[in-house]
Amino acid sequence: MTPSANVSVRPPEVAGRFYPDSHNACVDLLERCLAAARPSGGVDAKILVAPHAGWVFSGPIAGTAYASLRRRADAIRRVVLLGPAHRVAFRGIATTSVDAWATPLGTLAVDWKALTEALAVPGVAVADAAFAEEHSLEVHAPFIQRVFPRAAIVPLLVGDAPMALVSEVVGRLWGGPETLILVSSDLSHFHDQATARRLDAETAGLIETLRPENLNGRGACGHRALAGVLDQARSRDLRATTFDLRTSGDTRGNPDRVVGYGAFALEYAHAARLPEADRRQLIEAARFGVKFGIEHGRTPKVGLGGGLSPTLTTRRACFVTLTLDGRLRGCIGSMAPHRPLLPDVIDNAWKAAFGDPRFPPLTAEELDRIEVSVSILSTPRPMSFADEADLVRQLRPDIDGLIMHDADRRGIFLPSVWSGLPKAETFLTQLKRKAGLPTDHWSETLRVFRYTTESFGAAFREVA
Repeated sequence: MTPSANVSVRPPEVAGRFYPDSHNACVDLLERCLAAARPSGGVDAKILVAPHAGWVFSGPIAGTAYASLRRRADAIRRVVLLGPAHRVAFRGIATTSVDAWATPLGTLAVDWKALTEALAVPGVAVADAAFAEEHSLEVHAPFIQRVFPRAAIVPLLVGDAPMALVSEVVGRLWGGPETLILVSSDLSHFHDQATARRLDAETAGLIETLRPENLNGRGACGHRALAGVLDQARSRDLRATTFDLRTSGDTRGNPDRVVGYGAFALEYAHAARLPEADRRQLIEAARFGVKFGIEHGRTPKVGLGGGLSPTLTTRRACFVTLTLDGRLRGCIGSMAPHRPLLPDVIDNAWKAAFGDPRFPPLTAEELDRIEVSVSILSTPRPMSFADEADLVRQLRPDIDGLIMHDADRRGIFLPSVWSGLPKAETFLTQLKRKAGLPTDHWSETLRVFRYTTESFGAAFREVA
């Protein structure tokens, strides 16, 4: 953007300190950060989380987040940029009054049409003074200019703001493929390397499992912005992937007093697809779990070595289904993410082969004949309904998996069950049977959760 005489521009305030203040040096360091990006596992992000320290410390981690979307950079026209206030204390969410932000790369337009939508929410206001010496948003501006050349920004500085306020604003600005939500946040602050890694792994777990209510300032300085964005992600059925998790001690700093950095991406679960190499590795891992069980009579102990795709090391829930001659031979899984995907697949494959109470343990003679499929579950979301008819109307055949709870009874159906039970009424009554409930059961305490899956491997049909 080339500003005209009547366009107001915010000058850079931390250039020369947090990032280079000359055009060439800025571009050079940006490209080095992007070139050093770690693999993204094919994730097509709607939300990115990236750090905001000085580029010499956090730039490589931020570069990993941005590089993951370079392949569709021209499609992104709006970046909703949220980050924490470090210098000025205030309540709510603040933005600037200007038409553009200047950086050593030129000027970056502000999307005032979108910003007006945000300003209509009580608790959001123009407050230029809140941005004095503030770096959390500014350090991202050159990255946005370089990676998304057609994008304008919606700059939102989050002060003492409740999760509900941030979530409402993000919901209004959500948009379509043209809009990227970008959260600026570092992780733990000023611990030794070992403590920081432990704390950062805990925070990464909260992001991966979409638990915004458990975030706090000890784990992420941008926890308020992050919580509101994760609240939207949970309600809209997104799934998270951790791309990178390092500290300033890993990049350029004293290992005795470090700051944690993470690069995360969240994509729509219903459209997510692992790369073919990752899918093959998971199917092979499931087969390994079964073969090891036959040979040793127990599940293997699995460690996560280096070089694995981030989609395999992120916490996810999965089910592993075994079929024999086209018929179900075992199906066991995790209903909530609690460990990295790769060991979850291996352990669930072992349980499907030897621990499904519906079938006898798999035999060595059957091993070469079994087919394996894996279903990765999104985070279950509670459904609201007035009665059973209302619940039936809301069900989406071939899309929804369901989890049903009532008292100590629980049942789960994968979306694949729709192939054998195509009518929503039958799907629901058979799920009751699986949960150990009468088919005409109904109570005020009944709870139902929906989720979606990414499934691959052998085709199968599971019936109640």
